[in-house]
Amino acid sequence: MIKSLANIILIFGLILVALGLFLKIAGKIQWIGRLPGDILIKKENFTFYFPLTTCLLISLLLSLFLYIFLKIFFKK
Repeated sequence: MIKSLANIILIFGLILVALGLFLKIAGKIQWIGRLPGDILIKKENFTFYFPLTTCLLISLLLSLFLYIFLKIFFKK
């Protein structure tokens, strides 16, 4: 019981560290948020921006990372 709780806390800590590093370097990467497929609508007094492709890419990368991570640490 204690080992599984320790593993869960360790995983959440590593995820938070990875997220923090990603946010720190995300501002320096020019193409994040400007991929083809990101929606940008500009009118006179209105701007709507939805980074659809960027969200899909980040979701895919996180899903792949978590799949591999969980396979390594929680194999039964």
